[in-house]
Amino acid sequence: MVRATESGLPIEPVYGPGALEGWDPVAALGDPGEFPFTRGVYPNMYTGRPWTMRQYAGFGTAKESNERYHRLVEAGTGGLSVAFDLPTQMGYDSDDPKASGEVGKVGVAIDSVDDMRTLFDGIPLADVSTSMTINAPAALLLLLYQLVGEDQGVDPADLTGTIQNDVLKEYIARGTYIYPPKASLRLISDIFAYCHKEIPRWNTISISGYHMAEAGATPAQEVAFTLANAKEYVRAALDAGLAVDDFAPRLSFFFVARTTLLEEVAKFRAARRIWARIMRDEFKARNPKSLMLRFHTQTAGVQLTAQQPEVNLVRVTVQALAAVLGGTQSLHTNSYDEAIALPTEKAARLALRTQQVIAHETDLTATVDPFAGSYAVESMTEELEGEARRLIGVVDDLGGAVAAIEAGYQKREIESAAYDVIRGVEDGSRTVVGVNRYARPDDEIYEPLQVDPTIEAQQVERLAVLRSERDGDAVARHLDALRDAAGRESGGTNLLYPMHDALRARATIGEVSNALREVWGVYVPSDAY
Repeated sequence: MVRATESGLPIEPVYGPGALEGWDPVAALGDPGEFPFTRGVYPNMYTGRPWTMRQYAGFGTAKESNERYHRLVEAGTGGLSVAFDLPTQMGYDSDDPKASGEVGKVGVAIDSVDDMRTLFDGIPLADVSTSMTINAPAALLLLLYQLVGEDQGVDPADLTGTIQNDVLKEYIARGTYIYPPKASLRLISDIFAYCHKEIPRWNTISISGYHMAEAGATPAQEVAFTLANAKEYVRAALDAGLAVDDFAPRLSFFFVARTTLLEEVAKFRAARRIWARIMRDEFKARNPKSLMLRFHTQTAGVQLTAQQPEVNLVRVTVQALAAVLGGTQSLHTNSYDEAIALPTEKAARLALRTQQVIAHETDLTATVDPFAGSYAVESMTEELEGEARRLIGVVDDLGGAVAAIEAGYQKREIESAAYDVIRGVEDGSRTVVGVNRYARPDDEIYEPLQVDPTIEAQQVERLAVLRSERDGDAVARHLDALRDAAGRESGGTNLLYPMHDALRARATIGEVSNALREVWGVYVPSDAY
């Protein structure tokens, strides 16, 4: 019986030279740091320094999350990564009725610049790179970060980090969208232009396949739909009058790392190669940095199990190896208890230690691209690239990513792949250790992290104080200016400037988001009617 990859491509029991007959290693590989970047985006990769160890964290109040960040920095993390609660992700204040029961639960609650100051209290933003997993309200959180940096005396040109800012995948797989696609793309283009001028070292978008993979996408689908979304963002920026080499070097990507190590390595290699050729051949980019697919990786949360959670330590290690062997630029390793609840501090520290062992106790950082020339990996890379290109072609034929989203194409394909996985677990053809094989009836009871149930009341009280202290007339004027700018055609006022003024006057995230809702409306998917 021939096994298949997660993408449904056959895995041969033995690979040899025949598998790569007609293969041109010069065209397919090149040197590390050179087109088509199959072997990595930098010539030295980890031989100079390891990837950035960026641990994703955030829960409860800004004060609690700040304390966790300080401990992560002390433990050796190289970059912060902020998880926001659901109301923040959806552009609602903590005192909005829609936020009830969700404040501080899956991330930190941020309502205003006051919360952002608390979140980064004592953390020098000139020296720390910060990633923020935020999409529809990404501009607001970026501007709040800039305001905190200004409080610290940091020139915005010195701020470094990433906002996810990838709303197209929200329509496909995750659901934290607010505005219709056209308005969302305008906002994203404005972020590109604003950062090029004001915060030039900031990564303006992290185009994400991770969430589609967590929803069930195969590796080939993950690459194809991510790069198809990326093409849509590039087109939107070009349509807004931006020059490709002015914004493309700051594009970044975000992928999952599964336990199927060989296919994951092949996936990362194929993704770099496809993107380099798309940018060079389709969009005529000339800056080599515009052709580089730089990406962050997170180990696969969907593969963690609540049963025998300590086994997740093994899974995460294998997944981290796949990311490192695939050439990631930064990595978050999941905590072993995340299938149960938010990670405890001990579990988060162990997750970071996993990366540190790989970086400092193995020999993987001694050489660039150790899998280059592997019959198996190179063959799998070629096959996965072919399947991903086929899927990108389907999206293109439908009119691009937005048209395909509106037709439900990506969502249907991902749901079908997810169903196949579930069916395999249920019928036993897919082994999940501790779940459908090697299960243990006497699993010990795990004590998860508990979020303080009074957080919501605390946030509501803070908002009341903020609204009583600030200049309400100034906030109203700035929100009116934002509504006016949003009502004009794209290409007029860059919306981040009136947003910046409103947030500096202590307008809340919900107030700014609601101002845009009033002008643009909200997106309702066709299958929700």
